Amino acid sequence: MIAILFIGAFVAILNETLLNVALPSIMEEFNVNATTVQWLSTGYMLINGILIPASAFFIQRFSDKKLFITAMLLFTLGTLLASIAPAFGVLLGARMIQASGSAIMMPLLMNVMLTAFPVEKRGTAMGMFGLVMITAPAIGPTLSGWLIEHYSWRMLFDLVLPIAVLTLIFAVFKLKDVTPQRAIKLDFMSLVLSSIGFGGLLYGFSSAGKKDGIVHSCTVRL
Repeated sequence: MIAILFIGAFVAILNETLLNVALPSIMEEFNVNATTVQWLSTGYMLINGILIPASAFFIQRFSDKKLFITAMLLFTLGTLLASIAPAFGVLLGARMIQASGSAIMMPLLMNVMLTAFPVEKRGTAMGMFGLVMITAPAIGPTLSGWLIEHYSWRMLFDLVLPIAVLTLIFAVFKLKDVTPQRAIKLDFMSLVLSSIGFGGLLYGFSSAGKKDGIVHSCTVRL
């Protein structure tokens, strides 16, 4: 069960950095500028920032198996849609769907580990999870660069898709419920305010890069 959760978390974290090297190729194919294509990464982090705080509610309200299967299904559907995306808007939407699944998987894994392992073994379990978090981003850019050099950027999603599908299938048959459920209510105001806060910060930083380029261009012309 832990192995299934680890693999799901690994592909989710790997997917965060896997696309960064491919951004120039995507810019060229869809004819978009650097600020626009950057939203493939910014939007992914934005959805994570919104849903990770809300995941505490989902973990306590729904069973581990149903929640992980839902998260992995969203991630798989997003990966498939991104692989066949005919336009940049579709690709961006697919990344958002991917991120919605990824944001649920990582907090779920940590909660399952803290519940499933006894106190004396939690350090080992958290160390394994830390290894996954460190290894996946380190592999991402190198693997992405090699694939982009030899194949299309769509191969980045084609590579992740079969792993996601297999993880989803194993989860349906092997995953069990560990954490207890409680009938709690979601604080919608906190969710709305955090969404506005995180979204505003990310949009501000993204827009700042574009404005700086405009100011620099005007200065050079003067």
